[in-house]
Amino acid sequence: MYGYVFAPGVRGHAIESEAAREHLADPVDVNGRFLWLHFNFAHAASKLWLREHIALPDAFYDALADHSSTRVEAVEDALLAVINDVEFFGAEASAAGTVTLYVTNHILVSARTTPLRSLDRLRESVKQGERFRSPVELLAHLLRDQADVLVDIVRDVTRKVDAAEDRIIAQKSASRTALGAMRRVLVRLQRLLAPEPAALFRLLNRPPAWLREEDVAELRHSAEELSQAVSDSAALVERIRLLQEELVALINEQTNQMLFVLTVVTVLALPLTIVPGLFGMNVGGVPFRDHSGGFWMVTMVIAAIVGLGAVLARTVYRRW
Repeated sequence: MYGYVFAPGVRGHAIESEAAREHLADPVDVNGRFLWLHFNFAHAASKLWLREHIALPDAFYDALADHSSTRVEAVEDALLAVINDVEFFGAEASAAGTVTLYVTNHILVSARTTPLRSLDRLRESVKQGERFRSPVELLAHLLRDQADVLVDIVRDVTRKVDAAEDRIIAQKSASRTALGAMRRVLVRLQRLLAPEPAALFRLLNRPPAWLREEDVAELRHSAEELSQAVSDSAALVERIRLLQEELVALINEQTNQMLFVLTVVTVLALPLTIVPGLFGMNVGGVPFRDHSGGFWMVTMVIAAIVGLGAVLARTVYRRW
């Protein structure tokens, strides 16, 4: 898709495939120049071009076909990495793809099948003139861009969680579906990105001999940033879980209140049905049957019973 040539302390500039072939013909540059070549493996010609012009190990092509695990490992005199990244045009925030990287002292080769955010950020940094001293520093910058993408997602979710928390505190119902969707996004990103810092730390505990001290320090710093971003997302997931529990408790409380009100109304309606039913029986001995004010007397009795029930219900409700 694109390529850049760098020199220590000099901003990188874009090159075409012909210039890339010339650089690859003489990989050892006395000026310390190095390449970043990025390929879209959705295009069939990419793999053919790579096999023709760059002697990559078979492990690189095996990694392109196997996206099951995140890994960063030393292969001969190079680093091979398979890492996850958030898709640029994903249907949802957690939509992710993989990028396979091959890194030596003279070249960084990256390959993916879908547009990815962190790679796009790295390219934007290069276009804005950021300087790099080695391909390993490019890799470290890509890992920091991953952390930044995750931090942006966490910040966006945090704003939504804050709004939901305010509604719950105000005794208003929040959307359980929205909370569940946010939690699902973060959990999926955690599952995809959490293995990367651990894989890097394992590598850096016994770094390859060709890695310079400053490169090891850059990779360790990037791994720490990504690890912190994953920890922040884990803390936010726990907060969402607590909010979901609080929301369930709030819904249960509102349901109980509604059931209590319905029960009270049912109890208060009993005199309105039982007493008139008793007085409405066509049998001898019905009180006030022949009394001129019998109707109003029965009405007052019913009203008194209902009023007494309402007072008792209100007292119980306040205590409850």
